[in-house]
Amino acid sequence: MKIGQRRSKQRELILEELKGLTCHPTADELYERVRKRLPNISLGTVYRNLELLADNGFILKIETGGKNRFDGNAEPHPHIRCLQCGKVDDVMSKVTTPEITEKQARGYDVKGCSIEFFGICPDCNRNIH
Repeated sequence: MKIGQRRSKQRELILEELKGLTCHPTADELYERVRKRLPNISLGTVYRNLELLADNGFILKIETGGKNRFDGNAEPHPHIRCLQCGKVDDVMSKVTTPEITEKQARGYDVKGCSIEFFGICPDCNRNIH
C-alpha cells in the first residue's frame, strides 16, 4: 500500500477488514469489527484512516446524507440505499459510469461519478407491512 504515508498496521487491518465484507459499514460499525482484532484502536483512528483510504482511491466513501458508508471495492459501481435504515448494497447490474464530453462538463474538472438507486430494503419493507 502506497498512499504517501508511512505504513501502518492499523490502516492495513482496517482495509483488510473492510475488503472482507460484502456490506457497506459505517465507520462506527467497522470500528466495532476492527476493535475485536486490535482492542486499543480508537474510533478517531478508524475515521482518519477511512478518509485517507477513500481520498487515495483504495476504497469508496458512500455519502448518504447521514453517516457515510464505506466500500472495500474501489471500482466504480452502482449502489442501492434504503431510505428507512440507510443500509447500502451493491446493485448487481451492468450499469456503467456514463461518459461526458468536455462541453457537457461545462468547465468542471470531473473527478468521478456515482450511481445510486434508493428504495426500501426487504427488512424495512417487512416491518412496514
